[in-house]
Amino acid sequence: MPELPEVETVARGVDQHLRGDRIVRVWLTDLPQPFKTPPARMGKVLAGRAILAVHRTGKHIVFELSAPGEKSAPATAQWIVHLGMTGRLLVAESEQPLAPHTHARLGMASGRELRFVDPRRFGRLQFLDLGRTQPFQAPGAEPLTIGAQPFAALFGGRKTAIKAALLNQTLLSGVGNIYADESLFRAGIRPSRRANRLTGAELERLRQALRQILKRAIRLGGSSVSDYVDADGERGFFQLEHCVYQRTGQPCRHCQTPIRRILLAGRGTHYCPKCQH
Repeated sequence: MPELPEVETVARGVDQHLRGDRIVRVWLTDLPQPFKTPPARMGKVLAGRAILAVHRTGKHIVFELSAPGEKSAPATAQWIVHLGMTGRLLVAESEQPLAPHTHARLGMASGRELRFVDPRRFGRLQFLDLGRTQPFQAPGAEPLTIGAQPFAALFGGRKTAIKAALLNQTLLSGVGNIYADESLFRAGIRPSRRANRLTGAELERLRQALRQILKRAIRLGGSSVSDYVDADGERGFFQLEHCVYQRTGQPCRHCQTPIRRILLAGRGTHYCPKCQH
């Protein structure tokens, strides 16, 4: 599943291409799809709106939309995209061939199209009328901006393994398996340790490591370990710098000890038994 760096990369790419453009036509699949807004309604309410901005909130891509026929702020609606396990959000010229498993197409006034491609159909699309509901918010804190004290308060009293706590989206929004493993490695913390057994210094080291890893991954366009590509269909490069994730049996880049894989809270978890304590 795309995590924070991948979603941030896609959101930035779509914003760069489509900010200020207008949605003039909408096509949505008639296949069973877990859209949170019925397709018939979504098609009607999206058409005619300008895209004022596109940004990431947690693991969601949020489109700020004008009123129909308007071109400027304030936003009166939001379109929320969650990529699910295999979703892609691509900006393409209208004459480009459609990728298999394309389930949504937004035709723009510029002639370009925004296409939602999702082989496994776990992605979600939702329309929010800001006159009737609050703007979209992620369930947990933002990992890139959370301070030292709030971070320690989130994890310091929890008896679960720190890896499982990092994956809890109601605590932090956007961190998944890749970046939990990589951040714990950088912080030198074994993923199976109970969160409430970590010292204040260790929690702060983890917070800093998490921010560093996420920012580096964003700069490199995310990790392409399966289906992920950015809004232009290009792969990311951070997977080339993974130290532990999916490197089972390979030598640690720091100490040459073979990387181990265990199941933790039902998730494959990778760590160095020498570097992480």
